Amino acid sequence: MTTDTVNMTVLVTGATGRVGRRVMESAEAAGLTVRPASRAGAVRFDWADRSTWADALRGADAAHLAYLPDVGAPGAAEAVGAFARLAVELGVERLTLLSARGEHQAHATEQAVRDSGAEWTVVRAAWFAQNLGEGPLLDGMRGGELVFPGGEVLEPFIDTRDIADVVVAALTGGDRFAGRTLDLTGPRLLSFREAVAEVSAAAGREIAYVPVSAREYGAALAEFGVAPEEAEFLVELFETNLDGRNAKLSEGVREALGREPRDFAEFAEECAREAVLSPSGV
Repeated sequence: MTTDTVNMTVLVTGATGRVGRRVMESAEAAGLTVRPASRAGAVRFDWADRSTWADALRGADAAHLAYLPDVGAPGAAEAVGAFARLAVELGVERLTLLSARGEHQAHATEQAVRDSGAEWTVVRAAWFAQNLGEGPLLDGMRGGELVFPGGEVLEPFIDTRDIADVVVAALTGGDRFAGRTLDLTGPRLLSFREAVAEVSAAAGREIAYVPVSAREYGAALAEFGVAPEEAEFLVELFETNLDGRNAKLSEGVREALGREPRDFAEFAEECAREAVLSPSGV
């Protein structure tokens, strides 16, 4: 990579998301110039509106790609591939793609980035710890009950701050991580029941875990207005990705950062400290 990392400008898609905003924080801490892109931000970017792509990319040296609603969703490979090729045409040298560990549906999207002509790194992450304190599961946690199709499967929950730090290491690491797929997990395996219990204990309030089937969960999503095709995709995703295939640890964080990944307890304690799971949210 020829760009001086000190003067690197990084486009961050999904800049308001659980990973994206932490990529921004980590990149800024590393001295990079960050260009946050989102549907409603100063740098407007929408995966569904290709007219927003070129302006977001122009002048960037690198870009972090996070596809919504999911890297394995129908249409993701086509959109991400087209965006990555445009990025190369506009002089972007380095791409990182946020992908999901164990999600075979995401492989076509990963391949589209590999085929783009850019220097690339795919970051395959385990289930985010922050999914229990932010995003669509937050209301349930605040209400005292997480209804979710996780069964009793073990998952190596990862802190999104570690994902962000690895992304920045990949963007600034020259050839070290170019052309590689990094597998990221936290330091221990927890069931969703155990994870909720740890958060519950730290927060000092009762939060129950109620496992349901993926089909039951999909039906509930449909009742809440989720589009039928998206609900069906999520059912398939949960039926496959939460079948135990990810119940093992990796050394990806240690290899990239030279330290151990953050323990889930750090996230649970942060939730308690910031009272994010109180019924009022304060």
